[in-house]
This record gives sequence, structure tokens and C-alpha cells, in this order.
Amino acid sequence: MSADLSTTYLGLKLKNPLVIAASPMTQKLDSLITLEEKGAAAAVFPSLFEEQIEHDSLELTKLHEFGTDSFAEALSYFPEEDDYHVGPESYLDAISKAKKAVKIPIIASLNGTSKGGWVRYAKMMQDAGADALELNIYFIATDLTMTGRDVEARYVDLVAAVKQSVSIPLAVKVGPYFSSMGNMAKRLVDAGANGLVLFNRFLQPDFDLETLEPKPKLVLSTPFEMLLPLRWIAILRGQLKVSLALTSGLHDAAGLIKALLAGADVGMVVSTVYEEGSSQIAKILSGLREWMEEKEYESVEQLKGSMSQQNCADPAAFERGNYMKALTSFTGKFI
Repeated sequence: MSADLSTTYLGLKLKNPLVIAASPMTQKLDSLITLEEKGAAAAVFPSLFEEQIEHDSLELTKLHEFGTDSFAEALSYFPEEDDYHVGPESYLDAISKAKKAVKIPIIASLNGTSKGGWVRYAKMMQDAGADALELNIYFIATDLTMTGRDVEARYVDLVAAVKQSVSIPLAVKVGPYFSSMGNMAKRLVDAGANGLVLFNRFLQPDFDLETLEPKPKLVLSTPFEMLLPLRWIAILRGQLKVSLALTSGLHDAAGLIKALLAGADVGMVVSTVYEEGSSQIAKILSGLREWMEEKEYESVEQLKGSMSQQNCADPAAFERGNYMKALTSFTGKFI
């Protein structure tokens, strides 16, 4: 009997745990159809930036300098000024068309800067037919008088405001750079998040030594990057009643299996699909099914969280003990 790959994420029943993360390919109808045919269980639209809607010169300049090179889903999507002559209509229209073209859930993604903007556009996405919403929060506290508490409060307030404006499930995609990631995760859930997407890739600008100007620097993820979200998902699983998604660094079946073992409800991919093509989706799912049958797992639900900190025989492996073991056991090639 074949293993049951179905899972639940944000209350949505999915045929398997492989989701296409926010990227330009998900908004292109032909690509989206292909992704579904290859086995993708859901797709996250690329982020709609609040600056795209406001479109005044100040916001546009700010976006070029600080925004377009900061997100994983900016891949091949570094907008030029001519791309900003429309409001959210084209984005909302794309959601409506996607819902008619495919059967898999469509998760809208929003990256805003003001509370009013987040609330307004979140409601528009819901009305366009999105099955869920992913808040892609990115904020750098360049004001040296702003404290860590101020930054955290800004995140929490945004989540609470958006949650009050929509009825569809709400996921929050954040980075790991909080002094107490576990407590911050709890506060986001308490504010209304139905799911956490761990972690956002905050890409940094580079310097062009010829023009002496900042320039976008995009590097696709590597499998090493999944270790940090893997650890935190394993820690949070069982402590928070919330959907968990692992993104960043998931490239193959082994990565998806590890994500599920840690406690993720889904694993999200982008880079590996760009590198290997859409056939990589079927390959990952086939590898997952074969491994589960070999290890006699009947379902993904049975598999999820079986190696989380809660179920681990050595909980210290997720804390300081694993850090010490890694350092003391490494020898390298030094003679």
C-alpha cells in the first residue's frame, strides 16, 4: 500500500507537503499549471510590495535602494521604473486567473511598510480569491534609538492588524534575527498568525567597484541554509499550536524528509526548481514516498515531528550540546 503523502497547512488540505515558495514563476499562469502537473501541492505568489501601489518618486527610490535585492522571491524580478505604472489590479487579476486555472491552493504574499497598507491590500487579496495570505515582513531598524522591543512590537502590531481584516488563514514569514526567537514566535501566534514560515532570506546589496554604487546581489540558496530553520522548527513543534513551513535550503527529497521529521507541515522550494527544472518536484516527492515505504511510515502525519525536540531522546542536541559536539569532533585537513 502506497504511503499517504497528504498534509494540512494553514487549515488547507494538501495532497503532499511540497509547496512552491514565493517566486516569479508562481504568478505566471503557464508556469503555475506546469508546477501543479508536476505535483506541487500549493503555490505562494511573489510578494506584492506596498511601494508598487503607492508609486511616488520617494517610495520608488527607496525600493530601488533597499527593497528589490532583499528578498528571495526577488529572483529575476528586479523591477524597473516602467514596471510601476500599475496598481494592485494586475496582481489581483493574476490571483483570480490562477484560481480558475489550477486546483491547488493559491497563497498570496504581501510585503508592506505601513499598517494601513498591509490591512488594505490583504483584504483585496482575500477578495480576489486567495486561499491564504503570507505576510513577508522585512524591517531594518536603522534608527539607532529604536530598541529591540520597539522592533518586535512593530511586527506583532502588523500581524494583529492584518488578522483582524481577513478571514483566510494567515502565515507570517520572518527572519531568525530576534534575541529570543521562541518567544517572538509565540507572540506572533498570539497576535493571530495561523502559520510561521521559517526563515526569510534577507539578501544583502553588494558594491560595484566600477560605478561605486550599491548593486543587487542574488545567490540561490544552498542545502546548508536549511539547518537553522530545521533546528527552530524542531524546537517549536509541540510547543505552539500553529502550522510550520520550512523554507530556504530545501533542495531534494532528503531535505523534505528532514523538514517533516523536525515537525514542518510543509517544505517550500524555489532555488532547486530554478536550477533543475520543474521535474525536480516529482523527483522530490518520489524520493519521499520511497523513503517512507522503506522505513514503514504509512503517512506524512505519522512522520511529522518524530524527531522534534519534544520527541527526541536527546533534547540537548537542539541546544548547546550539539554545538559543543560539532566543534570538538571536527578535524578537517589540518596536520
